[in-house]
Amino acid sequence: MDKQTAQQVLSHPKFKQMAQQKALIGWSFSAVVFVMYVAYIWLIGTAPEMFGKPVSEGSITTWGIYAGIFVIVFSFITTGIYVSIANGKFEEMTKEVVREVQGEE
Repeated sequence: MDKQTAQQVLSHPKFKQMAQQKALIGWSFSAVVFVMYVAYIWLIGTAPEMFGKPVSEGSITTWGIYAGIFVIVFSFITTGIYVSIANGKFEEMTKEVVREVQGEE
């Protein structure tokens, strides 16, 4: 793709709309994960006894282990959802704009 075609794609209204949607979703997912981590750290700092309680009588596994695993898995799932959307819907929208610009509709 030459510079002129790239510039046409970047200035295309559909591409601009897609870029705004992608940014909104990306920042939203980032905010959700950030809030999750902040809440986790805040609870550790303010109520450490909550995470130190054993899951069951005589168990060495505490609720903190499960909470930490949940935060990590939640982050992976959130990232996976974003990647799926970005590589699916948004990639297809970008290809559509490129086809329109190149006159291949």
